[in-house]
Amino acid sequence: MNKILTELEARRGVARMGGGQNRIDAQHAKGKLTARERVDLLLDDDSFEEFDMFKAHRCVDFGMDEQQFPGDGVVTGWGTINGRMIYVYSQDFTVFGGSLSETHAEKICKIMDMAMQNGAPVIGLNDSGGARIQEGVASLAGYAEVFQRNVMASGVVPQISVIMGPCAGGAVYSPAMTDFIFMVKDSSYMFVTGPDVVKTVTNEIVTAEELGGASTHTKKSSVADGAFENDVIALTEVRRLIDFLPLNNRQKPPVRPFFDDPSRVEASLDTLIPQNPNQPYDMKELILKVSDESDFYEIQEDFAKNILTGFIRMEGSTVGVVANQPTVLAGCLDIDASRKAARFVRFCDAFEIPILTLVDVPGFLPGTSQEFGGVIKHGAKLLFAYGEATVPKVTVITRKAYGGAYDVMASKHLRGDFNYAWPTAEIAVMGAKGATEIIHRAALNNQEKITQHTADYEERFANPFIAAEKGFIDEVIIPGSTRRRVCRAFASLRGKSLKNPWKKHDNIPL
Repeated sequence: MNKILTELEARRGVARMGGGQNRIDAQHAKGKLTARERVDLLLDDDSFEEFDMFKAHRCVDFGMDEQQFPGDGVVTGWGTINGRMIYVYSQDFTVFGGSLSETHAEKICKIMDMAMQNGAPVIGLNDSGGARIQEGVASLAGYAEVFQRNVMASGVVPQISVIMGPCAGGAVYSPAMTDFIFMVKDSSYMFVTGPDVVKTVTNEIVTAEELGGASTHTKKSSVADGAFENDVIALTEVRRLIDFLPLNNRQKPPVRPFFDDPSRVEASLDTLIPQNPNQPYDMKELILKVSDESDFYEIQEDFAKNILTGFIRMEGSTVGVVANQPTVLAGCLDIDASRKAARFVRFCDAFEIPILTLVDVPGFLPGTSQEFGGVIKHGAKLLFAYGEATVPKVTVITRKAYGGAYDVMASKHLRGDFNYAWPTAEIAVMGAKGATEIIHRAALNNQEKITQHTADYEERFANPFIAAEKGFIDEVIIPGSTRRRVCRAFASLRGKSLKNPWKKHDNIPL
């Protein structure tokens, strides 16, 4: 028996070395951790249970039968993050550049199937050059098998992708279908075709960083939800995100111990809104002051900054936040903001995460670039997302809520459960000046009359009371009491049950 156990440990030792010490050293020289080091950092100590450590590829072409590495370039299994079960796969760049083979794909598919069966999130640590060329169509088939599971798992269990190296071709489409994508600055890339192919086909000269680096995908394309300085920080932040999320779509989000009084009054919020209605203020201040311990996990921080999305806790329970940001484009909705917020709202709805919407929106951004880019259809995505959401929805209008943008931002008419307004709220079709110039067009040449009509309009409509009189606003609240009112609102909605009409699926305006 001792001999057999010794052999087992020797085989495990070989498998743990991946592509060998030289390639491990090369990985470290690039500032990157190995696949196993990443898993160890991500999961709780001694919680990882590995599958298929000895699985090897079956390719015999191009001399591949003489190049066998146990595990075939991916480490798979399950473990825990703060005691909660997680399935994980970590691609090993030291083995054939982390390229995906038929057996490599089988290992990933196996844990994805188990994750759906057992109701636990899947985290993919991606570090892959793409399909393994030596296997031809077999590797492409493997990718398609993974893609199909991404589709089936969507909305069933949370899926998180961490891009920790170069990912090209088919290697980018699996992450693209997951719920969250995070990248590592200066060492991770995502592109369908690399710089060399781009130069050959279009004659454009571009670096890998410019084409598909972390800055590109967090600021321009919105493919990635966040980027971090190195592997260690990225994995730590993924652990933090998992703490906000339910394990699957049949469970409620986790409730954590909290040490912040739900009835806490923030007197500073009473003066958050400037006297000048055109002067910006930072909506993040409100988010931090209503959340437990001022903890805000922002999603897509560097993209479409005119809207904020992310997770907070209230009385220890996860709440998704969508908020207009007056410091950027005056908080207008545009194509990018609508897409960003709509996807976030749909994620929250899929996993029973209540949604808090903080509104200060003067309307949709005007202009030819927006109209030509399809702002109508993109804006409709956010409208659609809020309208179909059945989770508890609490809305607070802090200042402007004009025109169609008022409707879109979780209004009472889109089945908002609690719709509050601060006394500073202005709920109207448009601003006083624009409205006056339309209503009193005949008096445009008389500046004194226009000024008087504008003042009259402001007094009549630039407040929340007309909407409150009609029941569209449930209560006009004191700003400093916002945390208490919102906490109580969500507490009263914990038993909410609302179902949409049966359908195979909806047809959101993509």
